[in-house]
Amino acid sequence: MYKPFDLTGKVALVTGGNGGIGFGMAEAMAQAGADIVIWGTNVDKNDAAKTKLAAHGKRVVARRVDVGKEPEVVEGMQAAVAEMGRVDCVIANAGIGGGARSFSEMSLEIWRRVHAVNEEGAFFTLREACKHMVARAGKGDAGGSLVGVASLAGLEGAGRNEAYSATKGAVLAMMRSIAVEHARFGIRANSIAPGWIATDMTAGAQNNPVFAEKVLPRVPMRRWGDPADFGGVAVYLASDASKYHTGDTFVIDGGYLVF
Repeated sequence: MYKPFDLTGKVALVTGGNGGIGFGMAEAMAQAGADIVIWGTNVDKNDAAKTKLAAHGKRVVARRVDVGKEPEVVEGMQAAVAEMGRVDCVIANAGIGGGARSFSEMSLEIWRRVHAVNEEGAFFTLREACKHMVARAGKGDAGGSLVGVASLAGLEGAGRNEAYSATKGAVLAMMRSIAVEHARFGIRANSIAPGWIATDMTAGAQNNPVFAEKVLPRVPMRRWGDPADFGGVAVYLASDASKYHTGDTFVIDGGYLVF
């Protein structure tokens, strides 16, 4: 019987897993049989997400971690491994927006704040995951899946969002390099580039009539993406079905990029 998408026995960690795309991925993986670790900075959202995920009958751990702070990421990964016994899939999803009225008016404060979370946070998270997975491979247990959540902003021009787009382009490049270096350990590294998805981060655009008139019609699917739309790719990348798939970027945008 073909069961490569069965995640029973696997542990998946999702940063920013208490809402939006992160929760959509975490819930799908829990339904597919994985035990789940979610990180987020909002304790109330963490607790609410944990309760929903635990309803699927799997072990769930929620921890307050600010991925922009290296010590918290190091401690969080060590705690996840200690509590769960292993981590098989790590999705660096946590991110923030940060634009300006124009590039010439963008402050250094905004630039550094966005990079601290979106770029350095992904670096800390994936580096610590690699330490665990490489050490495990050295003991004869090779394998693992690393996923960086980027954005269409890393693939196309995003006016007034140069800080954000720079971080997402960096994630795409970093994942390709991680893939090349770690394939020998059986570790895969891939990126996901979401398009226009209905989350808290895009709340302003969702309520903007100009956006609805000029941008949404450019989406061939003619709708906003939903966090649940990322469940399938998350399960695939966490599963043995993707054991020979690495260094790739999955564009989940309803066809926006190609139109």
